[in-house]
Amino acid sequence: MKAEVFLPDDYRPAEDEPFMNERQLEYFRRKLMVWKQELLDQSSETIGNLQESARSVPDLADRASEETDRALELRTRDRQRKLVSKIDAALRRIDEGEYGYCEMTGEPISLKRLDARPIAIMTLEAQEKHERREKVHRDE
Repeated sequence: MKAEVFLPDDYRPAEDEPFMNERQLEYFRRKLMVWKQELLDQSSETIGNLQESARSVPDLADRASEETDRALELRTRDRQRKLVSKIDAALRRIDEGEYGYCEMTGEPISLKRLDARPIAIMTLEAQEKHERREKVHRDE
């Protein structure tokens, strides 16, 4: 059992403190947990909406519109499910002491990038290089 890390409400990770110290790790852990809970709450809402809209709609145009809405909601739900698994992976990296470091280069990922995208697994430079490589392969 780890000791509780005190984190003031206004805490923001800063470049002048040791990278991925206990306070930074706790900050990102909490940020990820809040994000995950929001996604799970939205997911429950989606399921409720889908069950509610499963009623029979006699008008063909209304039914088509409802089907389109349902398909969009399911796509959104699938995207959220994938995001939750990325959040879980980030939380695992925190527990394993690997969080905040690029999977390609081993370099620290900037705090600014992690704050904007806490599930990031690469530095911005490595991510751009990876995307350029993928684009080349896609274009072939």
